[in-house]
Amino acid sequence: MKTNKIKSFLILMCIAVNSVSAATGLIYQKGAEISTVQNSMPYELNYSRIFAAAESSESLQPKALTIDASKFPDLQAAFDAVPAGGGEVIIPPGDYELTKPLVLTRENTSIRGAGPSTHIINNNPDGEPALIVRPENITERAARIWRIQLSDLRISGNSKSGDGILLEKIDELYISGLHVDHNGRHGINMNECLENPRINHCNITYNAQAGIYLFGCHDVVVNANQFEENQDGLRFVDGFNLTMNGNNIDDHLRHGIVIENTYASVLSGNMIEECNGTAIILDRDCYGITTSANVIAHCLGGGIELRDAWGCTVSANTFVLVYAFSVLAGPLSGRDIISANNFCNSYIGEGKTMRPIEFGKSKDPMSIDGGTGIILQGTSDISVTGNVFAGLSGEAVKAENTCRRITVTGNIMTDLGRKVAGAKVAIDTGDAKECIVKDNLVEKGLMVK
Repeated sequence: MKTNKIKSFLILMCIAVNSVSAATGLIYQKGAEISTVQNSMPYELNYSRIFAAAESSESLQPKALTIDASKFPDLQAAFDAVPAGGGEVIIPPGDYELTKPLVLTRENTSIRGAGPSTHIINNNPDGEPALIVRPENITERAARIWRIQLSDLRISGNSKSGDGILLEKIDELYISGLHVDHNGRHGINMNECLENPRINHCNITYNAQAGIYLFGCHDVVVNANQFEENQDGLRFVDGFNLTMNGNNIDDHLRHGIVIENTYASVLSGNMIEECNGTAIILDRDCYGITTSANVIAHCLGGGIELRDAWGCTVSANTFVLVYAFSVLAGPLSGRDIISANNFCNSYIGEGKTMRPIEFGKSKDPMSIDGGTGIILQGTSDISVTGNVFAGLSGEAVKAENTCRRITVTGNIMTDLGRKVAGAKVAIDTGDAKECIVKDNLVEKGLMVK
């Protein structure tokens, strides 16, 4: 790749030189003496010598190889056989049991299995990962490796093992088609993978901590994966430019997605269901993040919590059968938009609901019909516009702890307070200051306070 960059640079230099000649009267000709109107000094640009030098540089690079892991005594020996120029390690079907981590340090390398029948099993009892990919000189501040691809295999562990995969200081990382399950820590743990990491089409399940944990990563794409029964689905910490879309996040023991100290990111088109905690949390100096077109269902701890989030947008999401709250904006958040969302229960028309069981009448909380709206707690500069609130257990919008500069306009509110005895309230702004509440279509009999 370096040689290709050298070639590109030299070609661009040639073009630049010719451009200068046109502007100055210089006449450049391959392999011939140059004469000019303004400059009489001879000049020769010998293309053949330039490209001969480039080819000579390329010949010094170790050639990439395709390595059949079955020809080696173990997987580590196959990894160690990858030359400095990189290559592909093909791992055939089989169970590969480990007691210490596999380590890969070569860049420009692909590790490819035969699908889930290529099964790496981590039997380590001391909290160590199954696979570590990182630069050989990892302790050096500038250490990095480029272009690693992992695909088409299964990595599993046990309650005492560590991460399924630990990836450190890798640029242009690509992970696809992996099954990562039952590991004692995170399924996939990425540390300072700065340039363009991508994770798609993976099945990430039953890991003791996060399915995917990313620390200090930039320009990340997480697309079309399935997460099941990890502690948290994904945690993204101290990074930026996360694009997370088209994932299915189901049955998590705690939260779905947790983002901290991050900006300029988008979560869209994800299905997040049955978290014991909260579907999405934005915390610790998040700003400029959009959550849009997600479906959030049956999350016992809540829908989207703007815990410490500024300049963020919550739009076009569907919150169905979400308990505690659908959107919560706390006192450390502000300047946010909550627009064009649907907050609903299991109503299917003609006075019927698909989940008829009431609160307190079932041991399974997921079987309870209900819905929640927006809670604003000591926040400021919030716009609540163009939403539909219907079939909720309590209020559509409730403000408390002296919120400031809140607008609630252009919303539809019907069939609210289903679990409330007595007066039913649509909007309660409490002791909020500088509020505008107008042009909402509120069903007759519901109060606005």
